[in-house]
Amino acid sequence: MVTRVATVAFEGIEARAVDVQVQVTPGGVNFILVGLPDKAVGESKERVRSALIASGLALPGRG
Repeated sequence: MVTRVATVAFEGIEARAVDVQVQVTPGGVNFILVGLPDKAVGESKERVRSALIASGLALPGRG
C-alpha cells in the first residue's frame, strides 16, 4: 500500500510544498530515496534512522 503525505521543506525562510510517498512491504528493512539530486539525500537515510531510534521506534534488524 502506498501512502501519501503533503508537507513542506524550508529553503531559508521560504516553504516549498513536498509530496512524500511511502510504501511498506514485508521483508527486510530498506530505504530508497528518490527525487532530490543533492548529497543531503544520502545523509537523510541516517537522519531518518536516528530520528526513529530517538523516538523509541527503532527499525528491526535484517533477517
